[in-house]
This record gives sequence, structure tokens and C-alpha cells, in this order.
Amino acid sequence: MKVLVVDDDVVSRMVLMHLIDSCGVHDIVEAEDGAAAWEQLEAGLRPALCFCDLRMPRLSGMELLQRVKGNPELQAMPFVLISSATDRETVNGASAAGADGYIVKPFQGDEVRPFLHRASGPAVAWAAEAPARTLARLGVGAERLHAYLKGYEAQLATFAGEIDSLAVGEAGALRLQLERLHMGCATLGLSGAADALQATLAQPTAAPALHALLAQLRQAVAWQAELLAQDISVPVSGFQQ
Repeated sequence: MKVLVVDDDVVSRMVLMHLIDSCGVHDIVEAEDGAAAWEQLEAGLRPALCFCDLRMPRLSGMELLQRVKGNPELQAMPFVLISSATDRETVNGASAAGADGYIVKPFQGDEVRPFLHRASGPAVAWAAEAPARTLARLGVGAERLHAYLKGYEAQLATFAGEIDSLAVGEAGALRLQLERLHMGCATLGLSGAADALQATLAQPTAAPALHALLAQLRQAVAWQAELLAQDISVPVSGFQQ
């Protein structure tokens, strides 16, 4: 995922880029002001997300936002304004102009991460059951499903530390773990992830490929938790992407 960071203050720009990098997003493009950012966008740059300072020379964040939202090729790009201004008029103006978010300086990584999460979506286009359908099928409340997802994510994290040793000489134990993971995906409505695990069970798989699969599974679980949060308003803290 490519992220565009626009800020005329080089220190603020570097701090934000560091926070984004620490969240696991390393493809970051920077621009020294709105005009420089617009030149890159006109030249074909298509980031998945833009963080932009509000007050800059040549072309302000608000002006860049208006150009982006007025361009059919760019208007779907999530655009987050950043500013030290907290007055209602400024915040409401940003929302009215189409900003997808507003972050007040100084800020922390926890304020940046949700925007990165929503912009990234799942790493692979695996099918999954809508959280509301999973709730109805299992007959549980949203908090319980959230706990199940978090517990499954912890199971994946534990398995990640065991893959190398199991892949070397414990084929039976490795298969048992994969079967358990497959059952967990099926139970939680992660049908696409379950299919991927079923395919893995059908043929021997080396440790590097298992690590890659596990990373995709963990992101699929985190994304399902995000969808649950959006639909049912349940917090998603504790999940890793």
C-alpha cells in the first residue's frame, strides 16, 4: 500500500512518515507542500491514502483536498487532514469539503493506524461471511465474536513460532495444527481463508510458504474484526496486521 504524506514542515513530515512506517506501511511518498503533491498526482501517482497538513504555502491542504475530490480519478482516495487547529469551524469545513479524517497535532501512532487499516483492506481478496450473519449462525453476541476472533489471532501468533520446528520433522503435528486452524476459519465465517488452508493440507508446504500464508490469515482475521467494529461498534484493539 502506497501512502502520500504532504507537509511543508520537514520535521512534522518525518515524524508522520516514521509513525506510518512503524505501523508496517513502508511504501511512503512525501511532498513538501500541496503544489508538489498535486504535481505528483497529476503525473500519475495513485496512493491508497493521503495524509495532508492543512496550512501550507502555494497550495493549502484544503485546496488540495478540493482538487482531489473534484477529480474523478482521485476522488475515491481517502484524504486525512492534519492540523493544530481545533476550532469547530475548521473541523466542520474539512468535513464539508470531503475530508475522510482530521487529526490534531501533535498525534500518536494510534491515531494514524485506523486510517491505514481501513485503506489497506485485506491483503488478499478472500471471501468471508458478513459479521452479522456469523453472529446469527453462532447465536452469540458481538462481544463474544470479538473475543473469538482475538483468541484465534492469538492461536495464529503461537503457531507462527512453531512453524519452523514442525516443518522440519513433525509432519503429523503440523497437519493437526493446520486442521485446527481450518476448523477455526470455518467456524468464524472466514470461508476464503478456510479454502486456502484446505489447499495447503492437500499438499506438502515448505516453512516459508506457511509463514506467508499465516501472515495473510492474520490480516484476514484483523480485517474481519474491523468489519465487526464498523457494523456492531465493538473495539478492535489487540489485533495485529
